[in-house]
Amino acid sequence: MTQFIAATGLSNPHLQTLAPRLIRKKALFEPFWQTLDTPDGDFLDIAWSEDQNAPTSNSKPIFILFHGLEGCFYSPYANGLMKAFSDQGWLSVMMHFRGCSGKPNKLARAYHSGEINDARFFLEYLDQHYPNRIKVAVGISLGGNMLANYLAHFNQKPLLDAATIVSAPLDLSACSKRIEQGFSRLYRGYLLSSLKKSALQKHHLLKGHLGISYRNIKRVTRLYQFDDLITAPLHGFENADDYYQKCSGIHQLQKITLPTQIIHAKDDPFMTEEVIPRYVLPSNIDYRLFDKGGHVGFITGSAFKPRFWLEEALPTYYESLAISA
Repeated sequence: MTQFIAATGLSNPHLQTLAPRLIRKKALFEPFWQTLDTPDGDFLDIAWSEDQNAPTSNSKPIFILFHGLEGCFYSPYANGLMKAFSDQGWLSVMMHFRGCSGKPNKLARAYHSGEINDARFFLEYLDQHYPNRIKVAVGISLGGNMLANYLAHFNQKPLLDAATIVSAPLDLSACSKRIEQGFSRLYRGYLLSSLKKSALQKHHLLKGHLGISYRNIKRVTRLYQFDDLITAPLHGFENADDYYQKCSGIHQLQKITLPTQIIHAKDDPFMTEEVIPRYVLPSNIDYRLFDKGGHVGFITGSAFKPRFWLEEALPTYYESLAISA
């Protein structure tokens, strides 16, 4: 894989982080949608790059994307990566975490950094319906931390051939503190607003499960508070600290057996050095730490001609797998 060099004029970490939304105002294509009913009576919305049942797609390798916190197909990195892989001959697909496709999910439960069962259900579906296909997964931010947990837990049969983890908050506690500092509070405000909006839409369900009032949710001002009030108790954790400790991917990397690439930027405004492993990683993990890149930015070229480096580098990195498909 080529080295990442930040775009001239866009090397600042916040410019790297924000530039994709400014450059790509609308999705590069409209996906084919599918809804999978989950065993517990809920649903997962799936976005495909093309009709997955068309004769033209029946022999293609499959690129699988897991998005970040409050992300969706219309996030710039999501439709961008899906199109980049599609252009290189892959069938691209993204699973939306519960409640992230624009429709509230049916149950009180939602998703979190350690929720691996929905991913397993989805990958088992792909394995059943598209057997003997090369399958590569990329997890972005929260989706990357989830993917690290998934790969560690299902290391004997991950149902994947390779994976990449990008800008993942591998130490959840450190990241929850970092996002409350300086300019990063801008991102906190955006993410928390989206989380609270989703929670308020499902207030009747949350009240029944957790006994929290509409006002309790409205009063939340920090991500840690949201996780302590809702995420942790809703998904079986004692509190936010318990959730962060049990679901931080940094503790799981040595259990991963699949060929896995980890991409991270030292200047990521969502992170601290706590997300960087301080132990020897297994030989199957290709760890790439860049000085620049921001959070899921990695914009190269120049301010006048910016290019999405991940969309160039990742399909190239997996080209040999695609050829063998």
